[in-house]
Amino acid sequence: MEWIERAPAKINLALDVLYKRDDYYHELEMVMASVDLADHLTFTPLKEDEIRIYTNKVFLPVDTRNHVYQAVKLLKDRCGIKKGIKIEIDKKIPVAAGLGGGSTDAAAALRALNKIWDLQLSVEELIAIGNQVGSDVPYSIVGGTAFVSGRGEIVRKLRPMPSCWVILAKPRLSVSTKTIFRLLTVEELQHKSTSRVVAQAIEEGDYERMCQNVGNALEQVTFNKHPELRKLKDRMEKYGLDGVTMSGSGPTIIGFSRNTSRIKRAYNSLRGFCEEVYMVRLLNEE
Repeated sequence: MEWIERAPAKINLALDVLYKRDDYYHELEMVMASVDLADHLTFTPLKEDEIRIYTNKVFLPVDTRNHVYQAVKLLKDRCGIKKGIKIEIDKKIPVAAGLGGGSTDAAAALRALNKIWDLQLSVEELIAIGNQVGSDVPYSIVGGTAFVSGRGEIVRKLRPMPSCWVILAKPRLSVSTKTIFRLLTVEELQHKSTSRVVAQAIEEGDYERMCQNVGNALEQVTFNKHPELRKLKDRMEKYGLDGVTMSGSGPTIIGFSRNTSRIKRAYNSLRGFCEEVYMVRLLNEE
């Protein structure tokens, strides 16, 4: 028996860093949404009590460094499972791109195995396990449009985002989230917190207000390290895209539009000089 689980990419419409906590994590407020760029995970039960990970990207680890492996191991330990599983990961989401690729794969594994092994764990129990793997895993378990806080473990569902197209532009560089947060000094941030305004705009179905207030506190750090990203953001704004901002710790820059011809022109123009460009829809839009 095979089981296939979809693992959608996430985008950050807003990311605010409030302060550094006593446990050395940062207190965050974010607005996140799922888009229809996705990895797919295929699960096959094994007779042996083993976790076997395979992927179509040769540079990705398939051992204990892999988020999926970590999530499965935690789940097996938590529930006393002595069964084995083979997981094949068909990667479509760019790696180290600010789109939550590793986290959404881990979340997909937890969702799928909860059903395959008939564990009947609640969403809250899956989130508690996922939070031990990474800060974006709790959101990825829930998916959709959400207001996320704490270090990422507090997820509040929002109504679906207003309908629109989304451009994802990922240059030929990878960004380490750990590095960006290590370089971050909260007191030096010039970013105005907007997550609550964006969340309210989404709840009211106000596309214009949503786009006017998107933003990411980490841009200041990532752009200083990679100045070419500032130029990419400026170019996307010149193409007439709405609400252009960086997703996660970067380097992917995102922009929105309700105008199909404009989004297609921006997509074709960006493909001329950007490594990877995607024109996608939201997974749960109005």
